Amino acid sequence: MSGSEEEIIQRAQSGDKDALSKLVNEYSPMIYRFSYNVCRNDERAQNTTQETFLSMVKNIKQFNNKSKFSTWLYTIVSNHCFMLARKNKPGRFVSIDDDEHPVAENIYAESDATPDELLERTNVRELLQEAMDKLAPEYRIIFTLRDVEGLSTAEVAQITDLSVPAVKSRLHRARAFLREYLTPIFEEETNG
Repeated sequence: MSGSEEEIIQRAQSGDKDALSKLVNEYSPMIYRFSYNVCRNDERAQNTTQETFLSMVKNIKQFNNKSKFSTWLYTIVSNHCFMLARKNKPGRFVSIDDDEHPVAENIYAESDATPDELLERTNVRELLQEAMDKLAPEYRIIFTLRDVEGLSTAEVAQITDLSVPAVKSRLHRARAFLREYLTPIFEEETNG
């Protein structure tokens, strides 16, 4: 199936199953990666991804082209992540294995690194994941959208239905928490 994204969305809104399938295939990696970074668990990320696309199919006629389609999907997946976090509030999300973490590869490319550098990157990755696990979901979502997915503050505000100052505040708190959590660990390793 060919055509611009706008044409594909219009066909999907008219009930074209091939167009819907194309949108799901196009955006699945992005939605799964985001879900995984927030949920910190493969099974939960897969469930959240499925729920996101079920919501997309049910509500695609409500998409009005006032924002990018990806922004609209991030809004849906963020809501599903918030709901999952509320449902599982008593426990923390489970940590993950490095090999299963799709974003870790993007953040810490392992191209020409020496074995010592690879080990150091793996340790940093584990520490960052441990610290992110301790963030409250509302901060983890903001941090993931802004610093992992690379969206602008305005896009994050639109997705989360928060004001830009609220996004900046939560992002500042998330970064401060991560810095406060990680600095003593790195200082201990440097001095040890």
